[in-house]
Amino acid sequence: MNKVKNKKVVLAYSGGLDTSVMIAWLKEKYGLETITVLVDAGRAAGLEKLRKKALAIGAAEAIVVDAKEDFAHDFVLPALMANALYEEKYPLVSALSRPLICKLLVQVAHKSGAGAVAHGCTAKGNDQVRFELGLRALDPSLEILAPAREWGMTREEAVGYAAAHNIPVASTSGAPYSIDENLWGRAIECGPLEDPWQDPPEDAFAVTVSPTAAPDQAATMEIEFVSGEPVAAGGEEMPLVDLLNEIDKTGGKHGFGRIDMVENRLVGIKSREVYEAPGALALIMAHRELEDLVLPRELSHFKRLAEQKFTDMAYNGGWFDPLMDALRAFMEETQQRVTGSVRLQFFKGACRVSGRKSSYSLYDYGLATYGGQDAFSHGAARGFCELYGLPLQVWAKKRTLDRGY
Repeated sequence: MNKVKNKKVVLAYSGGLDTSVMIAWLKEKYGLETITVLVDAGRAAGLEKLRKKALAIGAAEAIVVDAKEDFAHDFVLPALMANALYEEKYPLVSALSRPLICKLLVQVAHKSGAGAVAHGCTAKGNDQVRFELGLRALDPSLEILAPAREWGMTREEAVGYAAAHNIPVASTSGAPYSIDENLWGRAIECGPLEDPWQDPPEDAFAVTVSPTAAPDQAATMEIEFVSGEPVAAGGEEMPLVDLLNEIDKTGGKHGFGRIDMVENRLVGIKSREVYEAPGALALIMAHRELEDLVLPRELSHFKRLAEQKFTDMAYNGGWFDPLMDALRAFMEETQQRVTGSVRLQFFKGACRVSGRKSSYSLYDYGLATYGGQDAFSHGAARGFCELYGLPLQVWAKKRTLDRGY
């Protein structure tokens, strides 16, 4: 540790208790000069106050990066094209932001000449893997520090350390939750949520209203896609960041987007996780429905397999793995004709697709209808069934002979 280049470390800083304490701890323990990097990937507030806090604690430099556009286009959009839902539930809220933060940490380290980067992850979480795999992929020469994993302090001990070093910390009198949030959603952990039998308290939620308190009138919203990218909501074209916020707001207002799951973490434990992601869930639903309309069967079915691998790779910290490069290229290739509109209806905690249309639609009314305009070749069906069932028929005859009847 004493050989860290230029005695500088770049810290992924959130402004919370642990990363605030780390500024002083890294200096006291290893004599390192800390440059903090606070990344705004959406929903962030009080950034200037947090920047000044880092400097007051002793950071040599405190950097705030507005990365909402990069996050939306370079991380959220590929995940949307892959309909990424870990264990069919979680839209990778935190998992998508970690490779973005890694990229920015490495950029700052190169610019400042720092020889190390640090993160605030504990030994139990997935994020330590995401950070360390991402950082190693981007620059294996950088030393990676994980103070929270090394010092082993409890929350109470960290609060005591902060008090002893005059480090301001937020009041702990409120709800005891750990929050991570960005454009794609909000992750809530700790406190009463650690009991999988207990219903999440209402004070855990900030984006979605309780479904019972949602409006009695349903809301309808039409989402327009061009080559897999959502470009308009409610008939209004808008930048991707604004569109994500608009759909998120509408879904949350109607109580849609809450996720309560027991999740299989990469590190091997099961964890009760609660999320709010109305915009992410609604967009994935709409996007998948449009794909069902325009993608041919074999491509659609194979894409589901590739989606699962994409999702697992992203969740497990493999964003910069060569396989992910290939998977992202495949996903983008599949989106050439994913252009059209999907109508969503939000009501009392639910969201459903109520219509879909596309100039590339493979739905043929003449082939699908049972009415008078039916153009399907019924005569061909008999031969199709005979040929399709021929292997089974041969097998059945052989089984009958073997059994002697």
